[in-house]
Amino acid sequence: MEVFGTAPDGTNVELVTLCNGGVTARVMTWGASLQDLRMDGIDHALVVGSRDFDTYLGPLKYAGAIVGRVANRIAEGRATLDGRVCQFDCNENGRTTLHGGSSGAGERNWTLREHDRVSCEMAVTLRDGQDGFPGNLAITARYALAEDGVLTVTLRAGTDAPTFCNLAHHSFWNLDGRPDHSHHILRIPADRYLALDQDNIPQGAPMDVVGSRFDFRHGRQIVRPDDAGIDHCLCFDDAQDLRPLCRLEAGGIQLQISSHEPGLQVYDGRHFNAAQIVGHEGQSVGRYAGVALEPQQWPNAPNRPDCPGVRLDPGETYQQTSTYRLVRL
Repeated sequence: MEVFGTAPDGTNVELVTLCNGGVTARVMTWGASLQDLRMDGIDHALVVGSRDFDTYLGPLKYAGAIVGRVANRIAEGRATLDGRVCQFDCNENGRTTLHGGSSGAGERNWTLREHDRVSCEMAVTLRDGQDGFPGNLAITARYALAEDGVLTVTLRAGTDAPTFCNLAHHSFWNLDGRPDHSHHILRIPADRYLALDQDNIPQGAPMDVVGSRFDFRHGRQIVRPDDAGIDHCLCFDDAQDLRPLCRLEAGGIQLQISSHEPGLQVYDGRHFNAAQIVGHEGQSVGRYAGVALEPQQWPNAPNRPDCPGVRLDPGETYQQTSTYRLVRL
C-alpha cells in the first residue's frame, strides 16, 4: 500500500497493487477506483488513467470509479418513494442527477478495510439525506484477481431506510494503447437498446437494435465516422445468472465482461480533453481515448415501472458481481 494523493477533505488517498495470473491491478481508495490495469508483456495500461491524482478530481472524474448510489441519470433529479417525492442533487447541467449527485460514491474517499497480494476491500457510507437520497447506505467494493488473471468486482450495499441503489464500475478501456479506440471492435449480444432525449434520459420501451447503429451483435467499431456519439444502455433479460455482456478486441487482446445485470451502458469517452490530461505513459488523453462499458440497471430506473427495480429496503442486501477477463488473441 502507498499514498497516492490527498483527498479534498485532507485524508490520504491510498493505492494498493494486486498481482495474479499475469495481470496487475492498482486500486485507489478515491472512488474505490481501478486506477491502473496491465498484462505481463504489454507495455501500456489497459484502462485510461493518470499518475497525477488531482486529475481524478477534474478531467478524469469517474474514471475507474464505483459510481452511485444510483449510477447513470435520474430525470429532473426526482423520483417517488413510498408516496414521497424525493428531490436529488441535479449535478448535470442543473437538469439531471448523474451518478448519485455531486458527492456520490465515485467522489468520496473510501476506507481500505483489508488487502493482500490478490484482493482488497474498500467501504464507504453515503449518509441519509446526502444529495437528497434517503437512508444511510453502507457500500463495500471488493476487487480480486484469480490465478487465471480474471478480475472480479463485487459490490454490496445495505440500508437502514428504503432507498434506491444501482452501482456501476466505470473504467474506460483502451486495449491497444493508441490515442483513441477507433481500432477496437465491440461485440454485445443484446437485441434491444434505450433511445434517449436531449438530456440523455431513456424514452419509451427498449427498441430493437436491428438496422440501428446500436447493433453490436456481430461486432463493429464503437463510433464510425458517420455515427452520432453513444452514451446508451444496451438491454438484456432480467436474469440473475452471470452471463457474457460484451467482448472488446484490439491490439491482439480481448476483454470479456460478464455480469448478472440487465443493462450495459456504453459511453464513447468523447469528453476527454487532451490539453488537460496526461495519461499513464505520459501521453495526452483526448477525445475517444477509451470506452466505458458499465454493467448496471437501466438509466432512470427509479422512474421506470418497466425496469428491473433499484429499490433497496432495510434487511435486504444489494449485490452486483462482474468479471473482467483479458485474453491474448
